[in-house]
Amino acid sequence: MKKYINDLKRYRKYLIYATRASLKSDVEGSYLNWLWWILDPLMFMLVYSFISLVVFGKSEPFFPIFIFSGLNVWNFFNKTVVRCSRIVKSYKSVVSRVYLPKYILTIVCLLENLFKMGVAFLLVFIMMPFYHVPISLYILNFIPVVITLIVFTFGTACIVLHIGVYITDLSNVINIVFRFIFYLSGVFYSIPKRVSEPYAGILLHLNPIAFLINGVRDSLLYCKPIEYWWLLLYFILGCLLSYAGIKMIQKHESSYVKVI
Repeated sequence: MKKYINDLKRYRKYLIYATRASLKSDVEGSYLNWLWWILDPLMFMLVYSFISLVVFGKSEPFFPIFIFSGLNVWNFFNKTVVRCSRIVKSYKSVVSRVYLPKYILTIVCLLENLFKMGVAFLLVFIMMPFYHVPISLYILNFIPVVITLIVFTFGTACIVLHIGVYITDLSNVINIVFRFIFYLSGVFYSIPKRVSEPYAGILLHLNPIAFLINGVRDSLLYCKPIEYWWLLLYFILGCLLSYAGIKMIQKHESSYVKVI
């Protein structure tokens, strides 16, 4: 852990520079620039709203924000993990010339997607008064839920980064698996309301992303308390994954250049 903290201090300037460069290159040559970070989940929100309201005739209170908040959480997790599965190879020109702790690349990807999620959630907070969403102290639960999401995503991404160095097709496998998990995470429907027990409890408590999406919605939209023990459990799990991932990378990163 001490080495990890020292690396963060040593490479903090690189983290800032690389994150800015990645964000800039993401919208380079685009007329709408950073607005695409909002338009992407916004367009999906409209599509899923149409399918749910018109095709299936089902809805939830504050439905546009309901979907938008779920998409924000899912996109952050999905895009970070999928990209980290091939990030060492994409930074081949850098890691083959200078030493850089490879989990620093994970942090760069995490910060980039965290910034995009922050911009998207800013729109959520702007939308809330227009939809007359009630505000209560439960909104403060949004902070620990997002922190848990960040820690869990970082841990998962570190492990995927290591495995992705040796398995070229990992990103394709993750994309297929994540499509399945997407539909089990309640991004465009409410698991507690639309899924009967005991399956609702299983989906919520054994799928971290489903639990965190539900936690965000309960905090922001429905003035409900979250299950703090389960949140603590997933935070601890995220810490363990992060520790295991960092240790795995530190142990094997000297061989990464040979493989890529």
